[in-house]
Amino acid sequence: MDAQGNAATPVLLGPDEVLPVLERHVSGRSPFLFACDHYGRALPRVLGDLGLPESELERHIAWDIGIAGVAEAVAEALDAHLIAQRYSRLVIDCNRPPKAPNSIPMISERTTIPGNEGLTHEAAELRRRAIFNPYHDRINAVIEARTRQAKPTILIALHSFTPVYSGIARPWHVGTLYQRDRTLPPLLLQALRAEPELVVGDNQPYAVSDATDYTIPVHGEARGLICTGIEIRQDLIAEAEGQQQWAERLIRIFGEIEAALRTQGLV
Repeated sequence: MDAQGNAATPVLLGPDEVLPVLERHVSGRSPFLFACDHYGRALPRVLGDLGLPESELERHIAWDIGIAGVAEAVAEALDAHLIAQRYSRLVIDCNRPPKAPNSIPMISERTTIPGNEGLTHEAAELRRRAIFNPYHDRINAVIEARTRQAKPTILIALHSFTPVYSGIARPWHVGTLYQRDRTLPPLLLQALRAEPELVVGDNQPYAVSDATDYTIPVHGEARGLICTGIEIRQDLIAEAEGQQQWAERLIRIFGEIEAALRTQGLV
């Protein structure tokens, strides 16, 4: 209750908690706009540990291991705007449509999430308003501003994936994920496959779809932007050395792709 005896408005994040949206190089000159849906693994204080031990909260079920370091280094080198989401996907997955069954997972990779059991519609909406909406509202606002300024936008969503899923080893080192764009994915696949000893997935280990993804379909494909998702296997970027190696590779490849697109008059 407030001082006037009225029911207080529910609040998920306290004023001293980290904001859901992190940005780097807001005024970056690059045509690349990077999104990182699973950058962080923060939990709102009011949710505690969601009933999970720390060992579970360090796993892929909570965030995309290693991708934060890669994203930061790539954005820095390319002077590209990075928009990242700091809260764990166990609170709400910012790359899932809000109505998708796994938007707020009850079970993730065979791990039951006690803090998500019996969640009311109101509680789910609170998470969406506090975390999901600010992140996607910011991406939307940035793209709209770039459009008004006639600034080209190449949208790339950066992710990482587990080496083994449901007991099955995944051979790919990296994959490019797409649905409708036919401009960027072929260029990216060609560039990655030219790298020595890389196993490159074409819509592997995942494929983008309207039912399972949000950032690329809604912000990229719906606008007709050049766009793709990138997945890097987590064991390759779990440590700082691997993150730097992959960042350097992507920096070089993105530079080559930007030059090719400029030659074609697409940026």
